[in-house]
Amino acid sequence: MTTASPSPASSTARSAGAITFGLVGFLFLVELTSGILQGYYVPLISDLVKHLHIKDGDFNWFEAAQLLLSALVVPILAKLGDMVGHKRILLISTVLTAGATWALAFSGNFTTFLIAWALQGFYVVWLPLEVALIFDRGRRTSTGASQTRRAAGLLVVALEAGAIIGALGGSAVFEALGHNVTLTLFVPAICVTLVFFAILFGVPESQPVPGRKLDVPGFALLSLALLLITSGLTFLRINGPGAWFVWVLIAAGLLAFIPFARFELKQKDPAIDLRVVAQPSMWPVLLTAGLFGISVLGAQAPLSTFAGTDPSEVGYGLGLSSGLRSILIGIYLVSLIVGALLFPLLSRRASPRVALIVAAFFVAVGYLMFLPLHANLPEVLINMVIAGIGSGALVAALPAAAAAAAPRGQTGIAAGLTNTTKTIGGSFASAVFGVVLATGVVAVASTAAPLAGYMTVWAVCGVGALASAIVLFFVPKLAFADVEPDEDLLAEIAPPSPYGAP
Repeated sequence: MTTASPSPASSTARSAGAITFGLVGFLFLVELTSGILQGYYVPLISDLVKHLHIKDGDFNWFEAAQLLLSALVVPILAKLGDMVGHKRILLISTVLTAGATWALAFSGNFTTFLIAWALQGFYVVWLPLEVALIFDRGRRTSTGASQTRRAAGLLVVALEAGAIIGALGGSAVFEALGHNVTLTLFVPAICVTLVFFAILFGVPESQPVPGRKLDVPGFALLSLALLLITSGLTFLRINGPGAWFVWVLIAAGLLAFIPFARFELKQKDPAIDLRVVAQPSMWPVLLTAGLFGISVLGAQAPLSTFAGTDPSEVGYGLGLSSGLRSILIGIYLVSLIVGALLFPLLSRRASPRVALIVAAFFVAVGYLMFLPLHANLPEVLINMVIAGIGSGALVAALPAAAAAAAPRGQTGIAAGLTNTTKTIGGSFASAVFGVVLATGVVAVASTAAPLAGYMTVWAVCGVGALASAIVLFFVPKLAFADVEPDEDLLAEIAPPSPYGAP
């Protein structure tokens, strides 16, 4: 009695799975570093303000500049990854991030720090490139989409764990180094430098589709539109809704998409394939990313200020100290980790589409619960945990879903677009929430935002998440599911024997 030997395809599938497991290990370090960058500077903001001899409000320019740069560069770098290899672009973006992070340590004035902080924003393209790398490996198996979801969940775990480590480590290192700002800022720079070598030696390159070219005019039009919109939103937050030029910039940015769309539809290899974007498995995901950006990027500062508002003075808020607020944020980040880990499990038991809808409903319920329940710490904590579980799932799921819905050669740009639309949604929310919370400031506390402003923030976040859940019902029921392995890729790796089967 003989046993049938495994086919080349099945052997290749197992090999690809093993490579994916090893790949995720090194990419885990990359996202851990990304999280450290996002958390490390937060407890140091007041000290950085003193170090640079600027006002507290001037620090908002750093955030605005980094959001603007990320919105512009992510689509271009993601597309280049599809063209020349995702690892190569990941290395280039890491070099740029490392250079900017070292520059931050030696910057002693507002201008140089602003430039370096903006350039550090190249790290935002890491996650889309990582998802594309993983999906490229997984495409060679019949479980590519589910592998990508599981891997993306682990990457989000690394991201949030890094944010916690960074937030705790920033102040601890600052104290240990005797309040030396320059030496304290060496730590994240060293981390980014080390992770470059992890990518260089541990991450295999993807297999780009040959014969591609960069649509320079298309990206120029896209960058112009994004630049106008994000600039308008930035000035909206700074100058308020009464500044007429704010609305001119935003309107001009929206109108710029018309010639962009007309130009792209005529290109053989467009910057963004609008026909792919219009597919029912893609546009709901991108729209969800934009709506999700409202809460995940726009609501965190209002939540922190609400937690710090003294209820004895204004009648609302939690009156938490900075230390207790840090613990509250830490619990929220842990809930994101839980959501990221639960998403692939729910996708396997139900379907990826159902898991996305459930995650969006969690975010909606969490923020809408703030409207009646915000009087004490347990109520706020429960709301944040519910919203955090849904948010963690969406952070992992959206780039993975976009990659699964994209044709070969467009996984990077598809995953990158979820980041860009999320950034635009966050910029919009940050600008609008800033205006809402600044209107009708409570006189007693001099700086406390009105309760009606906070209620508006929570309502917008909840309704936005609810709208995204409804939009996701338009996704085909079997979207983002595993498909048969890519036979062309299998042939490249293990071509059939010209002499036939043994």
